[in-house]
Amino acid sequence: LMTEALLIFSPETSLLRSFSRKVKVRVHWALQLLALLCALLGLGIITYNKHLNGKAHFVTWHGLTGLLTVLYAGGQCAGGVLLLYPKLMKNWTLAKLKLYHATSGLVGYLLGCASLMLGMCSLWFTTSVTSISWYLAMLCPLLTSLVIMNQVSNAYLYRKRSQH
Repeated sequence: LMTEALLIFSPETSLLRSFSRKVKVRVHWALQLLALLCALLGLGIITYNKHLNGKAHFVTWHGLTGLLTVLYAGGQCAGGVLLLYPKLMKNWTLAKLKLYHATSGLVGYLLGCASLMLGMCSLWFTTSVTSISWYLAMLCPLLTSLVIMNQVSNAYLYRKRSQH
């Protein structure tokens, strides 16, 4: 959901290319909120399952980065609300808010991909998914990260060029 929410603004890959920016922003907002709700639900289910089985919580790198990612995504969603109501941030221009939101969103996305990849290094995953399938699974978040990083950097460069 996060990937799709970010790609909505891509002129090359968005299914909503012909829609207005306002529609794209609303769809982005809805998908990101849905992604956050799914992450919170997943975190709750995992925590409850660990509790039922008497296992320790957040003791692996995967668990810690996963928790950090969910908390970060919540903060990022709150920051996104400021873009809907930019007058709340009197000393900031809308362009700066958008740039910081996009940049910090990229950091959050990369954090989520790192958590996903750390989960793929777990004992359970490496015994369940073997050989070439494991490498293909690892390639997915790696490639999507590159696509998203490219999109954010292109948007930044486009803004820089349009300011001159």
